[in-house]
Amino acid sequence: MPVFSRELGIDLGTLNIVIAEGKQIILQEPTVVAIVADEQKMVEWGQAARDMLGRVSESIEVVRPMQHGVIAEFEVTENLLHFLIKKICGPMLVFRPKLILTVPYGITSVETRAVHEAGLGAGSREVVLIKQPLAAGLGIDLPISTPSGNMIISLGGGTNQAAVLAMNDIVSAVTSRTGGLAMDDAIISYVRKKYGVIIGQPTAELLKIRIGAAISQENQLSIEVQGQDQVTSLPRPVSLTTDDIVEALQGSLNEVVVMVKRLLEKTPPELISDIIDRGVALCGGGALLRGIDKYLTKSLGIPAYPVDNPLTCTAEGASRAMGMRETLRRSLVIL
Repeated sequence: MPVFSRELGIDLGTLNIVIAEGKQIILQEPTVVAIVADEQKMVEWGQAARDMLGRVSESIEVVRPMQHGVIAEFEVTENLLHFLIKKICGPMLVFRPKLILTVPYGITSVETRAVHEAGLGAGSREVVLIKQPLAAGLGIDLPISTPSGNMIISLGGGTNQAAVLAMNDIVSAVTSRTGGLAMDDAIISYVRKKYGVIIGQPTAELLKIRIGAAISQENQLSIEVQGQDQVTSLPRPVSLTTDDIVEALQGSLNEVVVMVKRLLEKTPPELISDIIDRGVALCGGGALLRGIDKYLTKSLGIPAYPVDNPLTCTAEGASRAMGMRETLRRSLVIL
């Protein structure tokens, strides 16, 4: 690591931003910003801003500046990155840091340039971009430097991605612009249709985390949440079980299976045999859903397993890639 100029790996996700330096995670917060609507001034960020979702007046706007893994609010994203760099490196920024930012596979050149310019505008002296599946593969120590096939499924908040990695590069990959937020929407729709109660996205996410699963569980969990009756508009409690969430998520999970099958169709047969032997690594927040590994193993006929660091492996891999620039030169995006 350089003595003066710091090198930061940043996973700028739809739901969370994770920053790694070397082998250490130095920041992990929700990618949410609260701004004063009239002045466009940031008043809160991270968990503090997330806690304000749906709970503030019209004078304060709570936004997710990243949508589907790409920048939706450029100035907000740039200001957030600038704030975080100053928080980590100090307010003076005498020695501006080098950044390596992750981006989803398959985004457009315009979306790629927006991420690059946001990093430069935030106060860095150099910005390098790396595809998220490749960064995740590095972060979980897959043997991607060999000619054998390694498969990874990244279940993020705004995108789901599946990729086959070999020789320090992505051989084939597929990205679907649905993810954890789409699962939350499916839970909201399910509760409204079955119980006639309207709940918000934070409540849906709570249900998914607390009692959610991909397959039916022997130990059924239940939780009571408060919602709004869609007929009377009055508050009404509703009690949901694990099986309710399993049923609500079947459509979203089937989309993941379809996405992976599309990837397998365009993967060379020689690599398919490697993948069957090695299994499929699951990362991203979606990998924490109970039974997701068993669901995908049964649906795909290939062993799937969650990694040890699903939430941070992409940022860790990005940080590691900074020291492997010569090896990864064909795979990195340097504008």
